[in-house]
Formats: sequence, C-alpha cells, structure tokens
Amino acid sequence: MTERVVLAYSGGLDTSVCIGWIAEATGAEVVAVAVDVGQGGEDLEAIRERALACGAVEAEVADARDEFAEGYCLPAVRANALYMDRYPLVSALSRPLIVEHLVAAARRHGAGVVAHGCTGKGNDQVRFEAGIASLAPDLRCIAPVRDYAMTRDKAIAFAEEKGLPIATTRKSPYSIDQNVFGRAVETGFLEDIWNGPVEDVYEYTADPATPREADEVVITFDKGAPVAIDGRPVTVLQAIRELNERAGAQGVGRIDMVEDRLVGIKSREVYEAPGAIALITAHRELESVTVERELARFKRGVEQRWAELVYDGLWFSPLKRALDGFVNEANEHVCGDIRMTLHGGRAVVTGRRSERSLYDFDLATYDTGDTFDQSMAKGFIEIFGLAGKIAAKRDLAR
Repeated sequence: MTERVVLAYSGGLDTSVCIGWIAEATGAEVVAVAVDVGQGGEDLEAIRERALACGAVEAEVADARDEFAEGYCLPAVRANALYMDRYPLVSALSRPLIVEHLVAAARRHGAGVVAHGCTGKGNDQVRFEAGIASLAPDLRCIAPVRDYAMTRDKAIAFAEEKGLPIATTRKSPYSIDQNVFGRAVETGFLEDIWNGPVEDVYEYTADPATPREADEVVITFDKGAPVAIDGRPVTVLQAIRELNERAGAQGVGRIDMVEDRLVGIKSREVYEAPGAIALITAHRELESVTVERELARFKRGVEQRWAELVYDGLWFSPLKRALDGFVNEANEHVCGDIRMTLHGGRAVVTGRRSERSLYDFDLATYDTGDTFDQSMAKGFIEIFGLAGKIAAKRDLAR
C-alpha cells in the first residue's frame, strides 16, 4: 500500500510545490488540508481545486472560523494573553487548530506522516510538530522547505518545470501571516530594526495620525466572553470582526516589536490586531472591577506563563490544560459592560458596570456617606508593618 502524507496546505507557491516535491522525494501520495481561520484571500473551493491540480490525490478544506474564535481566540482574551506584554499570539493561536485538523485527516486517510511548509528558523515548525506529537505521537513529521532545502528559487523552477497552476513571479517584500485575530508582517526592509514601518505594511488598520471622529463602543461580557456590542448580541467571531473594523479604522492595534523567538534568536515583527487589542483591553478592565485582589494578582503571573506556553507551541501540554482550568474559574464573575473610546490608535476605557462588581461606592467615596471606618487604619498599619519593624531593629543593632 502506498504511504500517504497529509500536508498543511495554504494554496500558495511553497505548499503547492510541496505536493509534487514530497511525492518525488518519498514516493508517497499527498492529501492536502487547508483550514480557513479568517485569513481572507481565495475561495476555499479554488484552493481545493488547485491542490488537486498540483497532484494531491485528495484535498480537504475546512471553514474553521467560528471554531478558531470560540476555541482559541476566546481563551486568549480570557487570559489577557500578550506575549512579552505586547503580542496577542495571532499566529500561535491558529497553529494548534490546524494541527487538530491535520491529525484528524491523517486518521481518516490512513496517513503516517504529516507535512508542513515551515522553515527551520521560525516558531511554527515547533508549534506544528510539538502539537502533532502531543495528539498523535505515532505520526511522523516532515518539512520540505527545511528538510529538503526547498528554497524559493528551487520552488519556482519546480513549479515551472511541472506546469503547476500557481503564480511564480510576483513576490511580496514581506512575509505575511494573517487570520481573523490579526496580521503578522516580517522580513524585507523590516529586518533592519532601525527602519520604521511604512504605511503599505498595514492592511487591518488605518493611519492613527489621520484626523477623524472618535468611535465609542460598549462591549458586554459574560464569564469573560464578549456577548454583545452596543447592546446587539454577537458571537465571538462577530465581536472580533466588528472590532477589527471599528478599532482598525481608528488605527488601534499596531505593534512594532523585537521578539524573542523560541529558537533563540530575536526577530523584528510588525503586528496588526485591532479586535484582539480592543477585546483584551476591555476584558482586563472588567476584571479590575469583578475579580478579587489576590486572585487578580496571581492571575497576572498565570497570564504571562499561559502566553509563553502558547507562543512556544505547547497548547496541548498538561500545564496549559491545568492553567486553562484556572483561567476559566477566574472568569466566572467577569460579567458586565465596558465603554471604550476608539481614537488615535488607542482604545481608552471610559466606563465600567457590572452586577458582579466588587466596587463599593460607599466604601470608596470620600464624601458624606463614607462607610469605611478609618479608625481601624492605625491598628492595621501597626500589624501590617510589624515584621518589617522587627527586622529593621535587628539590622540597625548590628
């Protein structure tokens, strides 16, 4: 029986060439799997037909946009997940979803190998292969670009020689990965970290310096999930899309950073994530009203570790699963409304309300009606500072 390889297929030059390349190098049949996570571009059916035209024995396409929003973006919002305190894990979140579809396809088609188009320099190779190892340790992984030194010049020559139905001449100066949660841009002149991004780098966001009217939005959350915008019920996917449009029109969500890659190098990355940044900003603010102090303090450390695990490709790890349980519990009372002004590249919170609020006006006010017993403060301070006072006496006596 001829061996089968399941290939993570995008429809672009590299993965289109990978179909024939794998067949020639290994003698295996290739099953192409394309997953729509809101990246836009071509129709899924056109991508499927191209895979077959490039030599795939079978090709599958999956509209996973809602699955991606509910199962991957929403947990990131609940975790306020920002790698290095800035990056909302745009690419990292989509990889485990694609992995699940690849493994399922491998089972359906009796494949023993899964292939992807990643280089040996980036994070995605780890995310794919570590994820596959966690879900299906019996499957083997190959990466033609990395394992067979399939350079772009070789890919173009192969495509022309075989007459593959794929454009081989036009090349963007950037490497771009995008989905509904955001857009990542790298390479080209951006590799010189002194060069500032130019406007043609951006697609999801308008220039924040352009004068325009501000946009006020009210986002309603239930247990940490966005459920309404301006009083209109929305799914998670609809919330992300609408905020991509509205926050993006105000230039919100532009990120230019030097990032610590998993493979040990630093990389300059430019991101656009207007919906993600608006949602995380609103969610974090609602937590400040509804989450008890010690839980909130501890959660901040969990958020950082959660983001690192996802960035590092450990979505399916035991620690990540355990932290998910904590994050979900911490979001139990994150219910209510956040009002924000979107303007000038910023999402600024201007109002908060919640039936689960821990904010007590009578305790907080300095006006008449204050119910806080200030007479207790002196004794509290004495006890709170007692350990430090005792240590200070010892140190001064030396």
